[in-house]
Amino acid sequence: MPRRSRWATPSATPADVERLVTLLLERLPAGRLALHLHDTRGTALANIVTGLTLGITTFDSSAGGLGGCPYAPGASGNVGTEDVLYLLSGLGIETGVDREKVRAAADLVAPSLGHPLPSRVHQAPSWPPA
Repeated sequence: MPRRSRWATPSATPADVERLVTLLLERLPAGRLALHLHDTRGTALANIVTGLTLGITTFDSSAGGLGGCPYAPGASGNVGTEDVLYLLSGLGIETGVDREKVRAAADLVAPSLGHPLPSRVHQAPSWPPA
């Protein structure tokens, strides 16, 4: 079984992210770091905002919020790419990634899962309403 890092937790808070990233920035430039976040307790987007304020600009995500992690028992899906794109767009950060195309790709996988996609964008009603 892989050794679990003391930092590998499926439920990091913005304070956890700030502590870890601050320590890492003592040794590495922000451009060399990326954050991989799960949304187990709904803090992934807040953690991304914390990372952004510390200069991190690379974040792992997955279409529809699919996935898990063998190193963090109990971790739910990864943060949804659509959720991250929605957040970044709301902050005025353009990525060049089409959120609707990412959503459509996740929609192709959804029927074979047997459960709803965990991405908050997929769970929310369309906006603006038709």
